[in-house]
Amino acid sequence: MNIIAIVPARMGSSRFPGKPLADIHGIPMVGHVAVRTAMCDKLAATYIATCDEVIMEYAAERGLKAVMTSNTHARCTDRTAEAMLKIEKELAMTADIIVMVQGDEPMVTPGMIEAAVTPMLEDPSLQVVNLMADLANAEEFEDPSEVKVVTDLRGNALYFSREPVPSRKKGVINVPMKKQVCVIPFRREYLLRFNSLPESPLEIIESVDMMRVLENGDTVRMVSIAERTLSVDTPDDLRRVVALMEKDPLRSVYS
Repeated sequence: MNIIAIVPARMGSSRFPGKPLADIHGIPMVGHVAVRTAMCDKLAATYIATCDEVIMEYAAERGLKAVMTSNTHARCTDRTAEAMLKIEKELAMTADIIVMVQGDEPMVTPGMIEAAVTPMLEDPSLQVVNLMADLANAEEFEDPSEVKVVTDLRGNALYFSREPVPSRKKGVINVPMKKQVCVIPFRREYLLRFNSLPESPLEIIESVDMMRVLENGDTVRMVSIAERTLSVDTPDDLRRVVALMEKDPLRSVYS
């Protein structure tokens, strides 16, 4: 089975411009993501997908695979789909599964990639999978930068929100506090179908593209991971990640 990882990254983040090249222990963030993702032996290839020449130049200097995409994409899934079609031509192959790994997940591990794709390898009916992890504390639970998720008893997503869900306002304090981790495998045809659908109302309200899947009646299988991971949306997040990765054992392998 051909499994390709794609790392969408662009310099024009509204909350943190230039973050793909933000330094984390001497390596730009997108470099950490690409290298750590490529360590997963389930993958046939790992590519960065970007609309910025400076990121393409960095990838070329470091020997990382990358493709240039349009600068008009509103969602990472759009960029990922365009990159997929270009990569398939370059490799003269058709992908079966595309693993979209957000370029602001520098603490990703090969084990996380494997955990995300395993359900799809075991169950051909699954079209999209997300990882989820415990939020560390109530402050993270309240943070709108963290996308929270609640699931049904089978582990399928019920709802994604930047608000703290489930609610603690009825007096139940000890609620499951889970966050989405943006390592998202799609089956090839489902990724193309997803991008053919218009943005859905709750997707727009929550600013979470997985709501488009749910609003169209499809399933997002959630997989819990134990790893401590933090995405980078702001300079404060970057400082926290730098501290968390100080003694990261995987970093010593490649830095």
